[in-house]
Parts: sequence; C-alpha cells; structure tokens
Amino acid sequence: MARRKKLTKVVFGVLLGVLISQFSSREECKQPKPAPRVAPAAPAHNLVFVGVMTAARYLDSRAKAVYDTWGRRVPGKVMFFSSEDSYSEDVPLVALPGVDDTYPPQKKSFMMLKHMYDHYIDQYEWFLRADDDVYVRTDRLEELLRSIDSKKPWFIGQTGRGNTEEFGMLSLESDENFCMGGPGVIFSRETLKRMAPYVDECLANLYTTHEDVELGRCVRRFAGISCTWSYEASDCDCEMQVILYHNQSGQAAFSGDLKQKEVHRAITLHPVKQPQYMYRLDKYVKALKIQNYQQETIDLHRGIASAMAELGYRIDHLQEVSLVEGLRLFPEERGSEGYLGDTSLLGLPQSLTRQKPTTLDDVLDWEFISKSLYSYKDLNPRRRIGSSLKEGLGDVVRDIMELINSYSKQRGRVIDFKEILYGYWRLDPVHGVDLILDLLLVYRKYRGHKMTVQVRRHAYVQQTFTGISVREVKNFDFPHISQRPSSTQAVPVHRKIVNQIISTFEQIPPIFHSDNVTKKETINFILPLSGRHEIFKRFLKMYEEVCIKQSEETRLFVILYTEKVEDFNRSSVLIENIQRKYSSSGVSVVTVNETFTRARALEHGLKLLAHDDLTLFIDVDIVFDTKSLLRIRQNTVKDKSIYFPIVYSLYNPKLLNKSYPLDDYAFFNSAIVDEDNGFWRQFGFGIVSLYKSDYVTLGGLNLLISGWGSEDVTFYDEAIKSKLKIVRSVDPSLIHVYHSIDCDINLDVFQRNMCLGTQASMLGSLKQLQKLYKKYEYLFKNLGTW
Repeated sequence: MARRKKLTKVVFGVLLGVLISQFSSREECKQPKPAPRVAPAAPAHNLVFVGVMTAARYLDSRAKAVYDTWGRRVPGKVMFFSSEDSYSEDVPLVALPGVDDTYPPQKKSFMMLKHMYDHYIDQYEWFLRADDDVYVRTDRLEELLRSIDSKKPWFIGQTGRGNTEEFGMLSLESDENFCMGGPGVIFSRETLKRMAPYVDECLANLYTTHEDVELGRCVRRFAGISCTWSYEASDCDCEMQVILYHNQSGQAAFSGDLKQKEVHRAITLHPVKQPQYMYRLDKYVKALKIQNYQQETIDLHRGIASAMAELGYRIDHLQEVSLVEGLRLFPEERGSEGYLGDTSLLGLPQSLTRQKPTTLDDVLDWEFISKSLYSYKDLNPRRRIGSSLKEGLGDVVRDIMELINSYSKQRGRVIDFKEILYGYWRLDPVHGVDLILDLLLVYRKYRGHKMTVQVRRHAYVQQTFTGISVREVKNFDFPHISQRPSSTQAVPVHRKIVNQIISTFEQIPPIFHSDNVTKKETINFILPLSGRHEIFKRFLKMYEEVCIKQSEETRLFVILYTEKVEDFNRSSVLIENIQRKYSSSGVSVVTVNETFTRARALEHGLKLLAHDDLTLFIDVDIVFDTKSLLRIRQNTVKDKSIYFPIVYSLYNPKLLNKSYPLDDYAFFNSAIVDEDNGFWRQFGFGIVSLYKSDYVTLGGLNLLISGWGSEDVTFYDEAIKSKLKIVRSVDPSLIHVYHSIDCDINLDVFQRNMCLGTQASMLGSLKQLQKLYKKYEYLFKNLGTW
C-alpha cells in the first residue's frame, strides 16, 4: 500500500509539474518581453545571425523559398543581402551599397560580413554565411552551436583545398585550407571580431576569383585560425563533410528520392537550385519531425502504462483512471481535439506477442524475405519485393543504423549497413508491422586497435500504428484560388489577370490524358469466332448495351469461321438482327472458310482498317464496360504506347459450387474480384489495344503458328524489344469468364505445356484445391496403383 501511495505521488508530481510549466509559459507570453541580456547560454532569439547571399533576380524565387521555409525557424535572425538596387517586399533585405550581382560575389560576401559586424556583433553568439540555394535544419544547427564553446574563435565549415585542376594554384600552403561556401560557413563572435575590421584590406589583396578561398585566407590572416577539420571538432562530435553536405548532382540535387542517409544526417543541404525543391525538401523534413513526435508519443504512452501497471491498473482501463478526485489521467474523450490517444494500443510494450489470437484464423503468418519475397498469399509464391515493402525496409534499416551509430563518435567506431541476408515480416491490422531482420553489417574501429570486420546482427522491429489523420484541402491543384477576393470586393487589375489565367488552367484536362481521350477515338474491336454461339450471344448483347446504346465510338468486326456450321448459321442471324435493329451499329462480319487460327483471324480483321485506326484484339469470353474503353483510349497512343491489360480470369465455377449464366453479361460485371473467385492473368497477352500502324511496324503476329496459344506471347516479346512503351496494368473491368480448355495432344511441346498450365491455373484457388485434396485425399493416395 505504501508503495502504491509513493508511486501515485510520483506520477501526480510529474503531471502537476507539466501543468505548472505550461501555465507559466502561457503567463510569460502575456508579459512584455524584457530587453536581451548577456547570459552564459544565449536564448533562441539571439543565438545565431544568418546572412543569406542572393541576387536581385532570385529575390522572388530562391530567396522567397528560403524565407518561407527554414528562414522563419532560425534561432535568431535571418537577413538577405543583395546588390545596392535590390528591393523586395517578401524577404528582409539589405541592399549593400556599392555592390552589384556580378559573379564571383567576393565583394558581396565580405561586405555582408562587415554589415553583420557593424550592426549585430554584440547581439549574437554565432554568425552563418549562407547562399540562397542551401537548406538548413535549424533545430540541428541550434543543437550543434549550443554544444560548442562560443567564446573561442571558430571557423566551421566543410573543408576544401580545391579540386584536382586547382590544386597548387590557390596560393595555399600544404597545411592550409578554406571553408567551402556552398554548404554554409559558421563564425563565432570572436572570429568575426578579429576578421571583419580588415575586410577592406582583404578585398584589396585577392589572389584568386574564389570567394570562399579568399574568405578563408582573410580569416587565417587576421583571426589566426583555419577552417575546422572534422577531427579537430572535438567539442561538436561531428564530421563537417557529413553535417554540412554538398551534393555533387548540380541542378538535379535533391530532386529525386529524399530518403537518403545524407539527407537525414545533415544540418545543411546544398545545392537546392529550384524553389519547388526547397519547398519539397522542407515538407519532407517536417514529416520527419512529425515521425519523431509520434515516436515520443508512443514512448510516453508506454511509460504511463508501465507506471500505472505498478499501481495495479490494467492498460485497457486507463481512460477512466483518476489520479485524484476530479483529475483524470486522460481528461479528454475520444474524438475531441485534446484526445491524447488510445493507451491500450499505443502503450503496449514491445513484444512479438502483442496480438493474441483467439481462433486459428486470427494467427498472423510470417512472410519470408530473401532476395525475393516468398508469400503463401499469392499463386506465385516467389515474387519480387514490391516497391512499398522495399521502401519500408529501407526506412527501417536507416532508422536502425542511426540508432546504432548515435554514440559511435564517443566509442571510436562506426557501423555501416551492407545488406539484409534474410528476414520475416507480418502485418497486424490493429497494432502495426513486425519485422525480424538478419543484417550483415561492417564494423569499423578507428581508435586504439584499428579494425574492420563484417558482423551479423538480428533486429526485431515493431512499427506501431498511431491512428489515421484526415485533412481536407480545398482547391488542391490551385491552392491560391481560395484566396481570391469575393465578388463584392474591388479586384485589382493585376489580380483579375491572375484569376483569368487560373480559370484558363482549370479548364485544361489532366496532363496524363492523351488527345484521343477528349476526341473519343473510335475503338475497332476485332473478334475471332469459331463456334461458341451461346457465348457470342452474350457478347453481342453486352456490345449493344455498352457501346451502341451509350453511343460509344466503336466498331465491331466479327471474323466468323464456317467450320462449325450450326453455330455459324445461328451467329450470322444474330449479326443480321442487330444490323437491322441499328442502322449505325458499326457491326461488320468477315466470313472465313478455313481452319481456325487466331493470328490469321486477326489479320483478316486488320485488312479492313486504316493505317491510323485504334484496334482492340478481344476474345468472345471477355466482359467489359465503358471504364475499360476509357482506359484503352488513355493507355494507347499512336507511335508511343501499346496497352496489354491484365484481365481478371474467373475460376471453374463447379469447384466453387457455383453456376454462371451464359447470357447475362451484367452478372459478371458485378463479380467480386478476390483470390477466391479468380486470379489476375499475368501471363495472358491476347487482349491488346494498339494502332494498326504500330502493329505493322512490329511485324505483326506470327501467322505460321496454328492451334492453341503462343502467338500472343511471341508478339508481346517483339513489342518489348521495340521503342514503343508497354503499358501493362490490371483492369478490374475486364473479366475473362471461365470456359473449359481442350489441349490437343498433337500440339508441339511448348504450346501443349502452355495450354496445360493455363488449364491448371483456371481450376481454382490454392485454398479451394487444398480443400478438394483434403476431401478426396484417399483417391490421390491410390493414384499410383491405378
């Protein structure tokens, strides 16, 4: 009992302290702020002065992007420096007298530092010289600067000695260097005090055209220090080429994937040449901070749950717990703005048994990861690791390595990731993702007995779901539309022009739609048909409802074979009826009196088309709708792309204890697309849309192939080798209705194997086949004796 009272006092004291600190901070905000005073540790508002060098032509672009992003979060003050005639209403600007925007900006750089010295030397501990194409992680900058004794002379940056061509031509001694200007250069107050009074003398004695080289020479001459080498920065536990990072990609830097260890480790990132990349980078950094806050939230929930468990409270009852009468542990209800989260989920300790199954179906299965992903959930158990999982593994590995190396400097070692040897992963829809990873790492010790050795370590990782957040954004594509003045307000002339331009853009169709979408390009169906009257009856009814009655721009060419006389006669009557019913039905028939082969049938249809006609090769077993037609028009572009849709193929209904109506196409349009009813026909290439001209360019189908299949596979191979883009995607509106397949024993080995493979894949799902096997296991065991 005494222990419980003691813990209650501790928990209550912590919460009370938090409440008092929050109340005090709010009261302080209401009081007028006193004038700055000298203190051992500078407050955030006078820690560092940042001078950003820019030019008049960049004030509305780069400079504005800097000020809109990290510039507003500087723990001190930021000012922009440009030529004497510069002016801006968007950024705080100093137009330097007697300075122009010529390159190299040596005079601009020195005069900027002189301005800092003349006006701010006693107000800030640190001074940062930056360009308008650098991104600064201001929170990390503050952390770095507060870890260094600012009373000493410091000249901090990424050290340089010139590239290969310049080596020996910069008037540098063997032990001299300079701080590279791009990633940013940091001066302590003492350094600027020593150097700035001699700016004019440094400008009068320039040896090179390099601004950063001459700045380093001036600092070395009058402040007596050189740029801080990485191994000299003992106070800041860092390597300058890592934390002040320069990307060698030039204009393309930071325009691609930002999930790189350099981006995560750096304080400054250079160069960010385009404003849109600066905004994008800023959003990414903010997202990283949100992730850190979410992790802190989870840690706090775990701490609360652990402490309350010591008091005898169950984790799933903490929402109702009161610390004392009238003071609830979680004061806000679920759904309110101040709701602190569900501790019964977020407060669970790390464990691979968070999820406790109650039935066999609740058991979570692990999937095996090696060079490939081995999954029981797919008909193809071995498949490549998908982009989402690959990206997730990359995030996890990067976080693991950052955690492992967080104290690497003090320990005189560094550990690098090499590869994942194997792993397991599973998804708990309630709690999150579990991972077990076998990592191959490289251990490098550089203090004492130096060594490099490969090591293997297991990592057990849990990613906890923290909840779903929804944010509504109006006019997403044009966020400034919502800022237009109302019709009752006076609209300036320049704003009217902008609004007119925006309204024009709003009428432009999405950029991913090709021209043929807006024109409703005519789709020419070519349908080979031999027999199959009842199925053709369903197809023609569907074509009538989807294409003719809805005035779709389509034409249907039925290549009708005479070899099955009864079906031929009945199908001919169907075609004649629809032609009489609709004068502009677009349905034509080509009668062929020869042995059926699909490739030749398609060729007969193509002879009736013009060179620039959009063509769809289709089978009578396919069910489609208007969405399928839209995707055909979107994904097929003359001289550019061919569309090979992946259709959803239904399993044998008898195995599912079902029956499919022969003549009701609408039944299949509402078919449930899941792993029990059918499968994605990944290796079927017979349904294809393309322009006749592209078909001719590719050399067409192989007309020598007779019998079942393989002509489409051969054509697909030729298409891949061409310069045309292959669009290959699942289309949930294209349904292949099951029909039995007869594999002629006279087919060649390759075709027969393909036929038998397709026949087997269409029987049923793995689950259904397993049930069938278990039910008739005794029959399978006796097969060998028959």
